[in-house]
Amino acid sequence: MPMPKPCSLYFCANLDRMNSREAQLQALDRLLTIMDELREQCPWDKKQTMKSLRHLTIEETYELGDAILDEDLQEVKKELGDLLLHIFFYARIGSESQTFDIGDVAHGISEKLIHRHPHIYGDVKVANAEEVKQNWEAIKLKEGKKSVLEGVPNSLPAMVKANRIQDKVAGVGFDWERPEQVFQKLKEELEELQHEVDSGQQERIEAEFGDVLFSMVNYARFLEINPENALERTNKKFMKRFQYLESKAREAGKALKDMTLAEMDVYWEEAKAL
Repeated sequence: MPMPKPCSLYFCANLDRMNSREAQLQALDRLLTIMDELREQCPWDKKQTMKSLRHLTIEETYELGDAILDEDLQEVKKELGDLLLHIFFYARIGSESQTFDIGDVAHGISEKLIHRHPHIYGDVKVANAEEVKQNWEAIKLKEGKKSVLEGVPNSLPAMVKANRIQDKVAGVGFDWERPEQVFQKLKEELEELQHEVDSGQQERIEAEFGDVLFSMVNYARFLEINPENALERTNKKFMKRFQYLESKAREAGKALKDMTLAEMDVYWEEAKAL
């Protein structure tokens, strides 16, 4: 009996890929079925609307962000599942009014990706990622958008919004040329802030403080740092150190409000050394 010929590496790789794709599609179909069942049978799921789900979706998005910053891949997987459920939930609600379903959602984003990647699905040539971004913004304007800033959601947190605004306008060439130019602008804004602090006019102090933050976000972009991620890492670091301070104070039988700054600083320096 002749031995079967070993499959080529290319064929085996594609067979594994097909098996994997089939398993993924089956998993999505299972979730789609469960979503239908919950919407039809569960009292809580039946009463939900897009508006009632909105704040929960925002919360899930932030939880995913935490998991990413913590580099906890198992938690990332879990939070992605929670977000995927929300996507299916919105699509199911949309289907009930015959407005759209999950298929329309998937086809819509697929068509947009194909249209906005002519360097992959057309004959456009690009040299680097920056040119891809510039083409993306140019295509969006051709689609009828009156401003490159139309895609910046009004409800974004201010720091995230500042980053997106600057990223958007940079995509059409409205940008500094070198990081040192941005840093010089930042120093100018700090001087203007100090001038207003000295004047004591609160409204103008707030305005200049906003300019400083906006410049800091801009400088972060030139340093290829996401300012939201950077600040959140510092938040987490501070919280960890402060909670260490609290635990040490409890061990010593002391209340923080009764301790001097010098006493607290001893534990703070210990926390920094960990």
